[in-house]
Amino acid sequence: QVQLVESGGGSVQAGGSLRLSCTASGYTYYSTYGGWFRQAPGKGREAVATIDNDGSSMYAESVKGRFTISKDNAKNTLYLEMNSLKPEDTAMYYCVADSRRLWPTPWIGYRGQGTQVTVSS
Repeated sequence: QVQLVESGGGSVQAGGSLRLSCTASGYTYYSTYGGWFRQAPGKGREAVATIDNDGSSMYAESVKGRFTISKDNAKNTLYLEMNSLKPEDTAMYYCVADSRRLWPTPWIGYRGQGTQVTVSS
């Protein structure tokens, strides 16, 4: 059974940073695909970033240059480093994992319970 547990969300001021983590059990990231998507209240899902089994990554235009996705195979953990945060980044962030490429619709994979990120101006 696949379980994904996110952590690292919180409240920060604009310009601040957060690092989200997602630890997987029953699933190993090194041979699979991982990613993050977000959803703000009253809005649709938005793909944020994905990382393939070869380490290559994709990003939404809105986060390019500010967010970095990575994975630690030894810890079976996926990360999302978020810098220069903006109020429009406020959303629930979900990590995902699957055995297929996830971009541009990462929500098709297994997902965690989500972690809230709130950025104030």
